[in-house]
Parts: sequence; structure tokens; C-alpha cells
Amino acid sequence: MIKKVRVDYRLLHGQVAFSWTSKLSADCILLVTDTLQDDPVRVTSVKLAKPPGVKVVVKTIEESIKAIKSGITDKYHLFVVCENIEGAYRLVKELGIKELNLGGTTPGDDKRSLAPVVYVNQKEEEMLKELIEDGVHVYQQGVPEKAEQTIRL
Repeated sequence: MIKKVRVDYRLLHGQVAFSWTSKLSADCILLVTDTLQDDPVRVTSVKLAKPPGVKVVVKTIEESIKAIKSGITDKYHLFVVCENIEGAYRLVKELGIKELNLGGTTPGDDKRSLAPVVYVNQKEEEMLKELIEDGVHVYQQGVPEKAEQTIRL
């Protein structure tokens, strides 16, 4: 069962991993990324940030969609962390997810800020706008203790 889908370019890191995993009672974290698999050192360092007793799985966007659709993840309380908005967009569209947490995205010259630590380019903004128009609740929330900030486009 998917407990939350989050975008965070850092994927898994200290306080956020522990606070969100605890708040969600998640027993598995699925890291959705098309880039991490090619860097074994980065995979190892990301997995070191996991809370004790929590499984961490790294899959591509397509592998993640396939695994969730197959039902193999149903036995877990799953916290899904996507590396970028495009990956989250594809997951949300394919799986009919109704809520998307924006944790942090990379800044850039071609990007504008939607909320603290959330930066989007034109394409990403269009993706988020489409999700919102489809009825998906898109919001920024760094940690569970902070209030949600709904994204409106």
C-alpha cells in the first residue's frame, strides 16, 4: 500500500527519511530514479541513510510502475521517493495516485520557485498543472511537523 509519494532530488537523507518514515509507519522506501543505478557508490551512500528495520529498494521509473501494478509491493507500507518531477508525474498518471508531496527539486537558471526549495522549469510546471487539473493534491511539505503548502498553478 502506497502511504506517500514524494519528490526529493536528494532521495533519501537523514532527518527527512527518519521523520517521514516514522510518521507514515513505512516499512519500505522505494527510490524512483533513472540515474542512481549507474552509480554504485551513490546507491550505497543512499542506502546508509535508511532507518533501521526499513527496506530500501532502488528502481527505475518503469520498473517502479511495473512492480506496483503487479501487486508485489502490496504487502508493504510503501513510502515512494521520486528523484524528480517527471518521474513522479509518470508514476501518478500511470497509477492514479491522488496526492503528491514536493520535498525538494534542483534550482536552475531556467527554473522558478513555486515554494521553499521547489523549483520548476516550464515542462515541470506544465506537468504539475496537469496533475492539479486532474484532481491530484500537489503540495510542498518538508517534514511532517510543518504545515502543507498547496501548490496552485
